[in-house]
Amino acid sequence: MPGPIPSLLLLIPAYNEEQRIEPVLREYASYFSSHYEGRFNLVVVLNGCVDDTLGVVRKVAQEHPFVSALEFPEAIGKGGALIEGLKLAPLHDLVGYVDADGATAPKDLHDLVRRCDEADCVIGSRWMESSVVRQAQSGQRRFASRVFHAIVQLLFGMGIRDTQCGAKVMRSTAIEKVHDYLRIADMAFDINLLFALHRAGFRILEVPTVWTDKLGSKVVLGKTSLTMLLSVIRVRLIYSPFYRLLRPLRPLESWLYRKLRAPLPRRGPPRP
Repeated sequence: MPGPIPSLLLLIPAYNEEQRIEPVLREYASYFSSHYEGRFNLVVVLNGCVDDTLGVVRKVAQEHPFVSALEFPEAIGKGGALIEGLKLAPLHDLVGYVDADGATAPKDLHDLVRRCDEADCVIGSRWMESSVVRQAQSGQRRFASRVFHAIVQLLFGMGIRDTQCGAKVMRSTAIEKVHDYLRIADMAFDINLLFALHRAGFRILEVPTVWTDKLGSKVVLGKTSLTMLLSVIRVRLIYSPFYRLLRPLRPLESWLYRKLRAPLPRRGPPRP
C-alpha cells in the first residue's frame, strides 16, 4: 500500500517581479490544486522589493489561500531569501524552490517531487542528455556557465552537471540538518546548499528537466560572476582547516562584497 502523499512547500524568491510573477503564481496554483493530492503551500519570499510584487501576490492569494508572502524590506539576496524561506521546512515533508520567471513549468517541478522517494534532494539539470532547453541562453552566458561549472567541480568534486538550475526539491529533514550551515546570500547559494547536503551524507539526485529561458533576467553577467566566484571560494574555505586562520581577512571580504553591491554572507556556527 502506498503511503500518504507528502506535504509540499514551494518557495519562490522574488526581487521586483511585479511585471511577470502573476501568471507564474496562477499557473502553479492551478496546476497543484488540480494535480497534487497532498497539502501544498506556495510562499513568495520578497527580497527588498520596491515595486508592487507584494500586491500581486496578495491578489492571487485572495483566490488561492495556499499562496502567501514572506516579506523582507531590506535586500537580502536570492540566497538570503531562500535561507529565510527554508526556515519553514519543518512544517512540511518536502520543500522545493523555483525561479520567479517561470523557467520551470509546474509539471516539471512535479516530476522532481515524484522522484523524492529515490533521494534526499532532487535537482533539475539543463545539461543532461535528455534535458530540453527552450529559447537557449546567449553564447556568452552559456560560456560563463560552463566555466563556473568547471570551477565548482574543481573545488568541490560533487559531480553535479548543473548546480544552478533553479528547480530543486528536498526532504525537510535534510534541510533541518544543514540549515545552520547555509550562509551564502547571493546566487551562489545553490553551491552552499548542495555541498552542505553532500557533506552531511544526504543523497542528491540530478535528473533531466525542461527549461525555458526567460527574458528580463536580473543577472548582470560580470558583477554576478565575480560575486559567485568569491562566494564559492568562501564556501570551499569554510570547509578548509585554514579557515580560522583567515579571520583577520574578514573586513577585506566584507569590503569586496560591498564593492560588488552583493549581499554579505551570513555568519554561522563552526563548519560541520
